[in-house]
Amino acid sequence: MAIVIEPYRPEHEPAVAKFNRRLQSGRAERDLVFYEHSEPRWLPPNRSSIFNQYFVAIDNGAVRGGYALKWQDFWFSDGGVRSLGYYHHPLSEGIINKSYAVVGALLLRDAVQRSPLLYCLGMGGYDRPLPRMLVSLDWSHCLFPFYFRVVHPYRFLREMQALRTSTWRRLVMDLAAYTGTGWAATKAHRITTQMRAPQFAPYQVTEVEEFSGWADPLWEGAKSNYSMTAVRDSKTLRTLYPGTDQHFTRLRISRNGVDIGWAVVAERRKDAKYGSLRVGSVVDCWASTDTAFPVVRSAVAALEKRGMDLIVSNQSNQTWCNAFKAAGFLQSESSFIFAASKKLAELLQPFDENKLHLHLTRADGDGLPRNF
Repeated sequence: MAIVIEPYRPEHEPAVAKFNRRLQSGRAERDLVFYEHSEPRWLPPNRSSIFNQYFVAIDNGAVRGGYALKWQDFWFSDGGVRSLGYYHHPLSEGIINKSYAVVGALLLRDAVQRSPLLYCLGMGGYDRPLPRMLVSLDWSHCLFPFYFRVVHPYRFLREMQALRTSTWRRLVMDLAAYTGTGWAATKAHRITTQMRAPQFAPYQVTEVEEFSGWADPLWEGAKSNYSMTAVRDSKTLRTLYPGTDQHFTRLRISRNGVDIGWAVVAERRKDAKYGSLRVGSVVDCWASTDTAFPVVRSAVAALEKRGMDLIVSNQSNQTWCNAFKAAGFLQSESSFIFAASKKLAELLQPFDENKLHLHLTRADGDGLPRNF
């Protein structure tokens, strides 16, 4: 087996189609298929500093795997801006045929060679093959919290399928819904968090159609608060959240005419684990750490206004985590893992300290354009 990994080109598309059919006939999960087109539909390679590339593993003309690499500029606490590679959507025929079990390791090795400053984000939990491999290779890693805020307790208790996994659980949740116990508990939690929440001077929230020059001073003024964060200047934000994409709501938060932060919110796509709930997501956010709370409150208000039943977000930075908790969010079990290659981890030492000051959201992984 002589496997060569090379850029995905149009002539590979028929072999990728066959690869996908083999995966599905081998009973792989329905969404485990590689990209149909060699040219990325989202963030294609161009003159921008943020773009996707696809690579495929070729074995005598047959495709046995592939992966995607998203390039993006990141700011570090030493003041340097470096282009990092985000390793995502790796797929190997090894999941259905153990003869190709080595393909997964070959894909990762190829990605590290192309981008020594490589990271992974999300990955679905430590029981999955990729994070297990990264841990065995001694990558630095940590788990980022998952936060949720229940807006409509009755609907949450009746529809949250991820929790209604047994007859006993369904009975308890239905009882809490019909007796109003769930509503009362939610109300009590909100009152308690409001009493403990930081006090801030009044601020104003404006919905904007796109990010323009006003976002640049916010980027420059807040970046030094973080040990590492993706560049979030206006040019990058227009690339990630173009004005033509009406699915996103862009919020500009200011006080007395001075901008203090921004947030991007949207409704998540339907997911069986949420039943018929309308689930809103705080997709991305930015501010100095001392003004994170008003930004979170603004995001919550915008999603509640749009009729969301549940609001969710993943956050890495300790100050932002505290702001979400102060805004009435609860923390739940997370599967959102950050892992850094050895070269990248060298820039984040001491890792156990600096991981608390990273600023990463689902927008920095595979959350965009629709997986948030």
